[in-house]
Amino acid sequence: MKKSIKAVLLSAFVFPGVGHIYLKKYIPGVVLVGTSLVGSYYVISKTVERAFRIVEKIQSGGVQLDVTAITELVSKQSTGFEAQLINIATVVIILCWLIGIVDSYRVGCVQDKGGSTAEDMGRYRKK
Repeated sequence: MKKSIKAVLLSAFVFPGVGHIYLKKYIPGVVLVGTSLVGSYYVISKTVERAFRIVEKIQSGGVQLDVTAITELVSKQSTGFEAQLINIATVVIILCWLIGIVDSYRVGCVQDKGGSTAEDMGRYRKK
């Protein structure tokens, strides 16, 4: 299997940036992985925080232990600044994923052809 295909599959199905790391493009890979991790951490932490608030309402008796009441609480949309941050974090994750897939394919194709990227060419010229 070609490097470009392996890199795309790693970026698409494992995590954004893993394809770059496979291709030994560590800086873009770490940037994509780090950015995606920060976005994922924020979204997951806010989701868990909201779930704990719902559990506290149930335990305190503020909400009946009823499927429809719990479903209503879960389906309520966040509002304000927190909702905007969650949306931004989600968009960042999706963009990192797409950039990781497309760019790892591009870099992989260059490596498959035996060439090197412009970054590598600059290193060779300086020597």
